[in-house]
Amino acid sequence: QVQLVESGGGLVQAGDSLRLSCAASGRTASPYVMGWYRQAPGKEREFVARISWSGGSTDYADSVKGRFTISRDNAKNTVNLQMNSLKREDTAIYYCNAVYIVRGVENSWGQGTQVTVSS
Repeated sequence: QVQLVESGGGLVQAGDSLRLSCAASGRTASPYVMGWYRQAPGKEREFVARISWSGGSTDYADSVKGRFTISRDNAKNTVNLQMNSLKREDTAIYYCNAVYIVRGVENSWGQGTQVTVSS
């Protein structure tokens, strides 16, 4: 069973930056892809960004393109999300996600970390 532990959330002002990190443990195999999703109050969870573990290709939601950057540290099994020029609408609980392909597709989630952007 994979454990995902997020860190780095907090309260910031609009225009500020934050860096989220997610550390994966519990598997010797590398993930297929890791990413971030978020859920704002009263809304469904939505995709933010993801990165493939082998080639490092990235994908972003249109709402964060040009402001957020996802990166990985293969040696530490960690994925980071650098969030710049934060807006009030970025306020949400951010969840780390990891997909492993072992004997099938295994989809794991972290507990979430709160990001609050005030104006």
